[in-house]
Formats: sequence, C-alpha cells, structure tokens
Amino acid sequence: MTKEYDIVVIGGGPAGTAVAGGLKAQGKSVLIVEADLWGGTCPNRGCDPKKILLSAVEAQQRAKNLQGHGLTGMPTVDWPALMTTKRGYTDGINDGTLSGLQGQKIATLHGQAIFNADGTLQVGDETVSGTDYVIATGQRPTILPVEGQEYFKTSTDFLDLDTMPKRVTFVGGGYVGFELATIARAAGAEVHLIHHNERPLKAFDTEHVQALMGQLTEQGITFDLNVDLQRITKQPDGLHLTAADGFDLTTDLVICSAGRQPNVDYLGLANVGVTVNRGGVQVNDHLQTANPHIYAIGDVSDTPVPKLTPVAGYEARYLVGELTQPAAAITYPVIPTEVYAEPKLAEVGLTTAKAREDSARYQVNTLDMTHWFTYYRLQTPKALAKVVVDRQSGLVVGASFLSEIADEMINYVMTLIQQKVTLAELQKLIWAYPTPASDLQYLV
Repeated sequence: MTKEYDIVVIGGGPAGTAVAGGLKAQGKSVLIVEADLWGGTCPNRGCDPKKILLSAVEAQQRAKNLQGHGLTGMPTVDWPALMTTKRGYTDGINDGTLSGLQGQKIATLHGQAIFNADGTLQVGDETVSGTDYVIATGQRPTILPVEGQEYFKTSTDFLDLDTMPKRVTFVGGGYVGFELATIARAAGAEVHLIHHNERPLKAFDTEHVQALMGQLTEQGITFDLNVDLQRITKQPDGLHLTAADGFDLTTDLVICSAGRQPNVDYLGLANVGVTVNRGGVQVNDHLQTANPHIYAIGDVSDTPVPKLTPVAGYEARYLVGELTQPAAAITYPVIPTEVYAEPKLAEVGLTTAKAREDSARYQVNTLDMTHWFTYYRLQTPKALAKVVVDRQSGLVVGASFLSEIADEMINYVMTLIQQKVTLAELQKLIWAYPTPASDLQYLV
C-alpha cells in the first residue's frame, strides 16, 4: 500500500530538515527520507567539524605571532585530543537530528530513495507518494579518474583520522584543499598540495591568493602547481604520485580535494522527467524542476550561487513559502565566501576582476592593513584588503580580505553592501573601539 503525504523531502541535511520543519509548521503532512547520516554533510563531516579542528590551528598561529611580543613557548596540536573534541560534537548529530524531526511529528524513512516511473517514490520495501517532492540530497567529494584512484581518501576520511600521518598530500587547490592542508601542517604533517594549473582558488582575487600561498609556504606547505596527476601506486615506502613530466612524490595519505559533485546518480530522476547537468538538478527561479511537482534546493541544485549551508537554509525558507503561498521568484542577497586557511581569505559582492573590466564605473581601493592597530596588537604577519566602490553612488559593492580575521570583516562589509550604506552614513555610526568593526570607516 502506498503511503501518501503532502510533501516528501529527499535528504536529511540542513536544506531538507529546514524545509520539512517549515512545511510541517504550516500544517502539511511531511515525510523526509535520508540514505546516510541525518543532519547531512555540514555538521557530520563538513564545515562544523572542520572549524572545530581549525580552532586549535588558530590558537597556535596566534601564539606563534606573539612569540617575543609577550608570549614565550609554542603550543602543539594534540591530534587525538582534538579529534576527541570533534567527535564529542559530531557523534550526536545523527541521533539528535532524527530525534528533532520525530519531535516535530515529521515522518522519517532511512534508505535510498528512487523515483518510480509512475511518480511514486521507492524506499527499500516501502512505496510512498507526495503531492510535491523536494530533492535536497547535497553533494559528495569528487574522485579524480586516475590510475590507482582506489588509494584516494576524501575530506570525510581526513576529518575522522585517529592519527595524523607523517606525510599528507592534497590533490586539488580549492577550498577543501587549502583548508585541510592548513590543519594537517599545523598538526605536524609534511604537506603537499597538488594543483593541475598555476591558478588555485580561481574565484578569488589573484594577488590575495598569491599572498595566501606565500604565507602557507612559510608555514611549510609545498605547492606543486601545473601537475596533472596520472597515477597512484602503493609501494613499500608509501604511496607514489606520478605525472607525465617526471613528477614523483611519495606520501602516506593522499586526499582528493578536487571539488564536489551533486548526489543525483541513484534517484531515478529520468523516470520523472527531471533534468540534470554537471552543476546538479536543473531548476527555474522558483526552484522548480522540469517536473512541476518536484523541486530541488541546496547543494544538489544547479543555481547561480555558492554551495553553502546558509544558502541551503535560505532556499528552504523560500520554498516553504512557495509551497504554501506561491509568490515571486527567488532573489538572493549578497553572499560572502571564505577559505578557512590560516590566514583566512574572504570575498563578497563584485569581484576585483569584474570591477577592473569596468574601471570607469568602479574604483578598487587596495589596502595594506598590516600595521593598523587591529593587526599590530595581534602581530599579524600580513593583513590585506581590496574594496570595490561604485564611483557614482559611493557605495561599497564588493570586497576581498586576507587576514586572520577576514571572516569577521567580510560579514561587516556584507551588511554594508546589502543595506546600501554610504560612507557618509557609515561615519555617523559609533562602533566599540578598538575593534575590527571600528576600522570599517577607513576602508573606503
């Protein structure tokens, strides 16, 4: 017998649980299906555990910067203890998320969901149907198709290591590669980061990426650029990574950090007329797929915005409204993006590259903030900013930061951009001093 619901949500991560809870609160009958861990990637094996591990790196770097400036003695990362702290958080996510859903009286099923040709959904031995469906299955790490790819590990494996190997190599110079390489190096590993061309983190300001790489190199990370990895072989002295140009590196652990791909493979989407491409499930500006009764949100959807947990939550809130009181197409606020290396790299709004393509309209202010009081007191090795200003309106429309507190600064500037705060208006505000926020008036 087929069980019927108003809404069936596929995926129990941040997007899926948010839309399920929101629709349940609106009186809808809701089923949510999860094939893996309740709670999804971010709290179980993504941004949250990564930031827990990074906390030790941040403390270590602050202490390093203040050596000879009031501190003596360097702390070391106790990896097993740090991992215990991480697991103290992540071990409760699955059961806690499931309990929370059940507490809201949301029906749950655990298993792989597959669409049948008649539009119903198969989950193991159970067949269910919904008036509408929401796909929120997220993404997973991509594995490069090289010879010996079975020796690749992923970010999931790294974030649950019992011990840190002596030699760790990351293949792929995106967010994940930079962030995990920073953690591994601080934990004492010999770290290499391999990238197939000379421009890692290509979405970010070129000069700031180069400055970040320079600081990470000083910390001991080796960047192997323009290396097109071809083969991984296991030998008595470790894993050998080789390329056609004679590149040969021996390591103990190799992490594929070459991006992520949408989880669409096993859903049977062709059976219900849902189209996909490399970016994920194709949706319109109402997050609706080619099938009018099926929607997609979060990382699995092919939308023109960064794949971030807060974006997934934003789309979930929009879709709750769309499925109860349909209205206007979705519009997105400005969205900050960050690389949690040490130092941190963050951007928001119009990029410096785009601004320079229209220099008659936009001015790019380049700032070296290293000797500003905020950074002097922390003895920050380098603090850089670029701020994009619309010449006619005087509004800040974009920014890039590289510093230990770039994640804090980018949120302040995001607010200025979103609220269209002019310099004159900014200077009417009195900030707590001395704080990073009190530096905002000097950025433009």
